[in-house]
Amino acid sequence: MDDERESTRALPAARPPAWLAPVAGGFRVASATRALPAAWLLAWLVLVAGGLRAETGAGELRILMLGDSLTAGYGLASGDALPARLEAALRERGLDVRVIDAGVSGDTTAGGLARLEWALADRPHAVIVALGANDALRAIDPDVSHSNLDRLVGALTERRLPVLLAGMLAPRNLGPDYGARFDAIYPRVADRYGTLLYPFLLDGVATVAALNQADGLHPNEAGVEVIVESILPGVLCLVRRTGHPAAGTTRAAGEETDCPAGR
Repeated sequence: MDDERESTRALPAARPPAWLAPVAGGFRVASATRALPAAWLLAWLVLVAGGLRAETGAGELRILMLGDSLTAGYGLASGDALPARLEAALRERGLDVRVIDAGVSGDTTAGGLARLEWALADRPHAVIVALGANDALRAIDPDVSHSNLDRLVGALTERRLPVLLAGMLAPRNLGPDYGARFDAIYPRVADRYGTLLYPFLLDGVATVAALNQADGLHPNEAGVEVIVESILPGVLCLVRRTGHPAAGTTRAAGEETDCPAGR
């Protein structure tokens, strides 16, 4: 199947200058520098506060969506792509969440694995992995696709990043043997690492003409909305697994659905 990104980095916490002496319960201005302008002290305190917010993870919760053209929003305006519509749905529920679009059209599981480190530069708190559609369209050996996804999800698990694995089904014209081997990839990887699983990203959309673009492969705006509605309960469980402060800002996070245990 047939690119866009954004980046945020937390500023390191500033060290207090020599003239700000530590005391029990906070800081005081050292006696030799009490004549310094109050504005300087205020500016430094603002900088420290910003650093502390970054260190403690306050603020928005970042979810990385690592995928292919289905994630990149092929044929759609950027605001209608799956990550953007999913972010809007989460914000409507009161969650301070940003969904980072890390979709590359034409990407395979091998491509996603190769650019994982680059994608993680955005420092997400959780990851949705939505890769494999192009592997199936190219009839790549399911053992190869399984190995790539296993290594990718394993790397995320080592980093203690909660994962929602969005599965894909093989085209039926590839035969029952290929289909059985390919379709089993996602449950196997999810079971091994205890990750959340959404079995088929295009559930309710695939083969429905009214929900797809003219190529019959990529969802249109209406199709994206169907995907968002269907995958949202799993994403809410993903949000809850982060333990991020933003996850507690609404009762919607985890209470709308029965979240499975896992890591």
